[in-house]
Amino acid sequence: MSIKFSEKFAAKYVSQNDIEALESKAIEAMNTLVNGSGEGSDYLGWLELPKNFDKTEFDEIKKAAEYIKNNADVLIVIGIGGSYLGARAVIEGIKSENYNLLKKDTPNIYFIGNSISPESLNDIVELCEGKDICVNVISKSGTTTEPAIAFRVFRELVNKKYSKEEAAKRIFCTTDKNKGTLKELSLREGYKTFVVPDDVGGRYSVLTAVGLLPIAVAGINIDALMKGADDARKELCDDSSKDNDMLRYAIVRNALYNSGKKLECFVSYEPSMAMFNEWLKQLFAESEGKDGKGLFPVSCIFSTDLHSLGQFIQECGAPLMFETVVKFNNVDNDYIIREEEGNIDGLNFLSGEKMSTVNEKARLGTLLAHTEGGVANLVIEAEKLDEYNLGYLIYFFEKACAVSGYILGINPFNQPGVESYKKNMFALLGKPGYEKEKEGLEKELGL
Repeated sequence: MSIKFSEKFAAKYVSQNDIEALESKAIEAMNTLVNGSGEGSDYLGWLELPKNFDKTEFDEIKKAAEYIKNNADVLIVIGIGGSYLGARAVIEGIKSENYNLLKKDTPNIYFIGNSISPESLNDIVELCEGKDICVNVISKSGTTTEPAIAFRVFRELVNKKYSKEEAAKRIFCTTDKNKGTLKELSLREGYKTFVVPDDVGGRYSVLTAVGLLPIAVAGINIDALMKGADDARKELCDDSSKDNDMLRYAIVRNALYNSGKKLECFVSYEPSMAMFNEWLKQLFAESEGKDGKGLFPVSCIFSTDLHSLGQFIQECGAPLMFETVVKFNNVDNDYIIREEEGNIDGLNFLSGEKMSTVNEKARLGTLLAHTEGGVANLVIEAEKLDEYNLGYLIYFFEKACAVSGYILGINPFNQPGVESYKKNMFALLGKPGYEKEKEGLEKELGL
């Protein structure tokens, strides 16, 4: 397998007996997933997606990406949750967290519609001044508040800047195949559309057009991304945790949860993986956090956060959390530390050393310190941070999350709690049909 998992540094805190006790339950959970016999089975399209994806649409995505690269300085990606997190995670993971600041032959990509902050929206509008732009709006319905507001703004901007015919070429809608406000608008205005599959939920949608169009615009090899995911699909099938690292990871994290752990801290030593951690947080929080169950996902970038959160993790983390570290064995762009005359900073002992080696020693030192402090460490190891391995990691975590959900006895594919804030917001804004709720909420708030 391309990805290797180890619980060696959790052995003090979760025993082999604990793992074996969950084995049969985990196998049952995986069979429930694969057979489609559990709750949420309408949303299992991602399972075979790396093999069965629409090849015609895949080619259309590449063509659209080339058009955008040749005709735009900026791509505005409008979406919230799974409609933007996966794409941004891959772009920053493969290219850089500073993607928009780098010299490149691809457009800057700005993500908007993931908040209702006027300051944030106006910043992006200002960044587009004097630039040729394209827009990719991603929404199943077209009526989700945050992206719908942003799309109003940027659709107007495009329509003012270009002729009607030219504007239609610059707006790309990823939405429902047959219905919905956004689909209807696309048909009326002549926008190019891509499909949000009915059987793939938002947080599992990064390998559909939802994620692939922005990723391709960034110049990332989406064939290699899908190849990594497809190899994961083929390899992560064994129903023995000894031969399936994905299944073993799902078992061990649940064993730690059963032992009383409340938080899983996703850790990387690469700053470019910060948004991948954000994608992981959505994947696990929305999938597992229901019915009073589930680990609360948090994340850190080390060694940066060792100088802010490290104190708490070291001395207060033991009863509360464990860490899941994603490790990359090789880097493409290393740096050799040079000798400095006078050795003012005392670092000449590192002269001639690769910076990646220093980063790895920091990881090992942290691993030893945190495990000695009582914080279990799980390690997921990949060869390098590239398209193939990131595609493999995406599928690895998607399947581990789904299996974990069924181990917990919940539906890992719904998110009923997300709707609560929307109902209150609509009522407070005076949306028609919410009059009674508005009166009660305003009284409760003292408005």
